[in-house]
Amino acid sequence: MANTKSAIKTARKISRETKINKLRKSRFKNAIKRMNALIEKKNKKEALAYLPKLNSEIMRVAKTGIIKKRNASRNLSRVTKKINAL
Repeated sequence: MANTKSAIKTARKISRETKINKLRKSRFKNAIKRMNALIEKKNKKEALAYLPKLNSEIMRVAKTGIIKKRNASRNLSRVTKKINAL
């Protein structure tokens, strides 16, 4: 257990940040799952409409460092390829 004032504050801060990061990562994963569901249904119109929202979500997560920027770019590229293939 933390035994100095600064260590206690740091532990509290890390706890807060962990909750926020988990929330953001789960939003990112859910967005990817939703897009994959639209692609599986072969619903190109809805997938194209959802693409900007997905892009925003992915870039927000990448910007905060929860996933790496290359990972974000790869995910977006693969989704876009799948949509274009429909």
